[in-house]
Amino acid sequence: MQQLLAPIYAFLNCETPDSWIEEAKKPENLKGLLIDHCNCELKAAQTAMFLIRKYAIDKQSGQVLLDWAKPYEDFVYIKERNIESFLTKQSKKNELSADLVSREDFAHSEDLIAKMVRLIKEEFHHFEQVLAIMHSRGIEYQNVRAGRYAKGMMKQVRTHEPETLIDKLIVGAFIEARSCERFAKLAPFLDEELKKFYISLLRSEARHYQDYLILAQAITDNDISERVAHFAAVEAELILSEDTDFKFHSGAPVVSAVVA
Repeated sequence: MQQLLAPIYAFLNCETPDSWIEEAKKPENLKGLLIDHCNCELKAAQTAMFLIRKYAIDKQSGQVLLDWAKPYEDFVYIKERNIESFLTKQSKKNELSADLVSREDFAHSEDLIAKMVRLIKEEFHHFEQVLAIMHSRGIEYQNVRAGRYAKGMMKQVRTHEPETLIDKLIVGAFIEARSCERFAKLAPFLDEELKKFYISLLRSEARHYQDYLILAQAITDNDISERVAHFAAVEAELILSEDTDFKFHSGAPVVSAVVA
């Protein structure tokens, strides 16, 4: 595990503060963390889908992606949910219904598609896994409003291409790396089922951050290290500063902060 995490710690400018771990390991906060984690897995898949649709494929292939996401989004956005039925169906259908056609006007279409489709499949599977754990513990799924972390990172994204895409990929790398770091730090304080589950996620999350970085560098001839350093500083400030909200990617919790 340490060999797997070493590049993560080198990439991030800071570790999760102890105050976040102290709050996260409280039994009364587990429900909120699992709900937020479940939401985060779906958001990660949706973000990757957006990148593919915007930059790498034609309109018809875009519809193929939307069809793949539809059962998950229907489950999330409708009020009447049957978790058992959803999990049974999706465990057998987590596949694209057709091949995606890459755009010829973007030189890195095929690489973006390959890396992001694998990420989407894994994030959908993680969503199902967290949902199943929640269901077994009598925790109902809830929609969760976005926290300041992702918003704070996205505010720094430049507004002209290809810099917009480069920055979004770098942001994706930091979100995945932070997830990996927090899974590892939190796992020892959880019950045996959740400990094993979070440790099992480390390898895919570590690869996800690397895939994002590789793509970001591939689409430009310029060195991206300056932008990586910029986002590393922004990300560390969000993680270390006080946060009135308590989520999987929130900052140092204010004493009164309690998971909803």
